[in-house]
Amino acid sequence: MTFTNNLNKIIAGQDLDQDSSASMLMDIFSGNIAEARIGAFMAALATKGETFEELAGAARAMRRKATRVQALSEKVIDTCGTGGDASGSFNISTTTAFVVAGAGVTVAKHGNRSISSKCGSADVLEELGVNLNTDPEIVEEAINETGIGFMFAPMYHGSMKYAAKARQDCGIRSIFNMLGPLTNPAAASCQLLGVYAPDLTEMFARALKLLGVNKAFVVHGHDGMDEITTTAPTRVSELNNGTIRSYDLDPLEYFENYADIKDLKGGGIKENAAITRAVLEGEKGPKRDIVILNSGAALVAAEKADTIKKGIALAEKSIDSGNALEKLEMLAEYTRENG
Repeated sequence: MTFTNNLNKIIAGQDLDQDSSASMLMDIFSGNIAEARIGAFMAALATKGETFEELAGAARAMRRKATRVQALSEKVIDTCGTGGDASGSFNISTTTAFVVAGAGVTVAKHGNRSISSKCGSADVLEELGVNLNTDPEIVEEAINETGIGFMFAPMYHGSMKYAAKARQDCGIRSIFNMLGPLTNPAAASCQLLGVYAPDLTEMFARALKLLGVNKAFVVHGHDGMDEITTTAPTRVSELNNGTIRSYDLDPLEYFENYADIKDLKGGGIKENAAITRAVLEGEKGPKRDIVILNSGAALVAAEKADTIKKGIALAEKSIDSGNALEKLEMLAEYTRENG
């Protein structure tokens, strides 16, 4: 079916199957669609509401066009979220990535510059000494030799340039804002994925299932954060080998009190980089707590722990042994020397 026929279906309020969604995105990513029609597609789909099949189909097309990275480990995790939660928090998922790597799990972190915070994962990693402008081959080597690598999204998804102007001109949140965590160039087999709205947790979990991910926690805090929060319960859709279970996770199961959201705030690039380093150096407090909680879930997703409580213990050990900080230093050194 042609792009126009599929667009008319969306405008009429009809859902697309995976193949039709993938076909539309392949047309866009091949540079065959005028900007006005891309804008119409974005607006019509956002108005109708995206389905998990449409999301999976779009992600499949984007993966097909991406520059791929070959991670050798059987278990590879990504902690990339959608962003867009407007919480102004420090870079929790980025800090978590080093803690998880320090616990012995291979991490292929996918990310970009700022969306919801004053600095995104790429911004803070650059400030911490990681060279973002390394060829994919070097990032692949870093993942396989040091156990962690960062894939700066624009270097792997060049075909997104065909949608860039339409996205800028429209200025709306669209399916393109959802695709980052679903299009890991290393095809991560497990994920901790934060989303910007509670009704997206199950939709993303179902999309991940279609995309072949084995285990994942898709999360949204009741305080609005796209993380497992410590200020309130978190909505979780857990994917476990084809089965999806949705529930609320209460941080009081692991900590004595709820945190105050102001204690999780970040700032500019330098401040957020300093927070990440301080947590990895062992500084105690609410910022460490939210990192070890998210790391605990990530370690369950990677089958390094069978409960979040055990995962938290491994996360604390990763930090307190110096392993988490060492992973940051190894990645920074590797990308500087080989970039």
